[in-house]
Amino acid sequence: MLRLLKINNLALVEDLAWETGAGLIGITGETGAGKSVIVGALKLIVGERANQSLVRTGCDSCSIEAVFDLEKSEAVNSVLEAAGLSSCENNQLVIRRVIDTSSGNKQFVNCSPVTLSVLKKLGELLVDLHGPHDHQSLLSRERQLALLDAYTHATREASCCAEACRQLNSLQTQYDELVNSERANEQEIDLLKHQIAEIEDADLKPEEEQELEHGYKVAANSSHLVETAGHITLALSGSENAAIPGLSAIARMIRDLEKNDSSTTQFTSGFDVALIELEELESNIRNYVEDLEVDATGIEALRNRVNLVETLKRKYGNNISEVLEFKNRAANKLKRIESRGEELDELSMQIATAKHNLQLAARKLSTKRKRGAPRLAKKISSHLEELGFKRAHFELSLETLDKPAHTGNENIEFMFSPNPGEPAKPLRMIASSGEMSRIMLAIKSTLANEDAVPILVFDEIDANVGGEIAQAVGAKMACLGSHHQVIAITHLPQVASLANCHYAVSKEFSSDGRTRSRLCKIEDDERIGEIARMLGGSTTSARKHAENLLTIAA
Repeated sequence: MLRLLKINNLALVEDLAWETGAGLIGITGETGAGKSVIVGALKLIVGERANQSLVRTGCDSCSIEAVFDLEKSEAVNSVLEAAGLSSCENNQLVIRRVIDTSSGNKQFVNCSPVTLSVLKKLGELLVDLHGPHDHQSLLSRERQLALLDAYTHATREASCCAEACRQLNSLQTQYDELVNSERANEQEIDLLKHQIAEIEDADLKPEEEQELEHGYKVAANSSHLVETAGHITLALSGSENAAIPGLSAIARMIRDLEKNDSSTTQFTSGFDVALIELEELESNIRNYVEDLEVDATGIEALRNRVNLVETLKRKYGNNISEVLEFKNRAANKLKRIESRGEELDELSMQIATAKHNLQLAARKLSTKRKRGAPRLAKKISSHLEELGFKRAHFELSLETLDKPAHTGNENIEFMFSPNPGEPAKPLRMIASSGEMSRIMLAIKSTLANEDAVPILVFDEIDANVGGEIAQAVGAKMACLGSHHQVIAITHLPQVASLANCHYAVSKEFSSDGRTRSRLCKIEDDERIGEIARMLGGSTTSARKHAENLLTIAA
């Protein structure tokens, strides 16, 4: 149930903290007093888009906060978890909306920011709002089927049927796309074959790229490398002033020095090692030059290989590994396309199975609907009779479809004849707004036990009725209050007298020239006076009539 509703600077409401009760809650007041603000606040709480014009004149922002006590929180927690939010603690849910003229609108659930779509999903689980025109949803065939399924406890079967239809449609879409892409696939096959052959003919090796680049660089600079190496060998041993012959003479003098004074070995011993390393260097460079000789044909082959690899990289990847990976993907895709016939055969088998599953699910759903439709029509008729349609006729017409749809094997039409002797016609063709309100109330009364939405809000749906019918409408709302929390904004004294809690909305004018709406709980003499006002005035007869209504209600 809605435990608390707080409104700050919304339209005429400056500051309101409304702690509600259980059962039927009646809200009354003069036209224009601000009763609609309560409904407007609830609509914002359940995800309706907010307009900045709702902010009270002279204020920068307004806020609405609602606290809900949940008897069962599984469905709500499922929505919260899907949105990445924490579950409710102690089965309590807090929703807050802030409308700011400068920074925009924000919404929070249990202090965490959320999107409007999350609020709408939560709202569908929490509050069912009915205004003078909201009963138009009763004219939707899908809504009518949903009401029948709720009454016959066929919701699970309806979900299974919808899921089976979704699976069938998905498979059929895959099949159609595969068939329709045949001509495009012929062109794609040629392209894939060319790409695969081009890469395979290159016979690429993942490790060759670095070696190839190095080899080509060396081959391309071989003349310079040979010339440089020649200068090095010349400087080491091939000239008059070459390093190694000169160092050899020094070596002989060092050995003479060590022969006459052995103590010099402590700083001369390393010279022989250095001389040996220089001789090895000279030998290695000579060998390097001999191995470096590359003919023009070899250089051209290396150049062609490098160009080929670079061309493939430009087409298929940043390196040889990516090029080879592209080839594997293309080969897999080609295999899938070429095996399209096998895939079509597999899809055909899956489609046949999905059709069978849909037919089976639809038959199970139809069985429950056909058994339950007459019972539902009879029960709604009973409630309609109590609401003033003494000799009206109401029935549910089920029309079998050519093939199962996501809603099952049949379509539905709520048929209604308010007057005896007249044939029943579709509800949308004949019912007036006053009749629709009572029909909706009859359906709600019939489905009270099956309706999972805990809070019902009726915004002046009792318009255009009066007298005994008004008393019956109030009785139905009070009865619904034993299964739900029912908030009824009403102009009917008969409805207000039956409320478990009665609140009056009034306007007051302050010394600063501003108008404010107030919501106050009224009891005893105040309640008698308010119902008397609704009856036409504060005369003695009106007060006695009001007292009598409250006595009957009690």
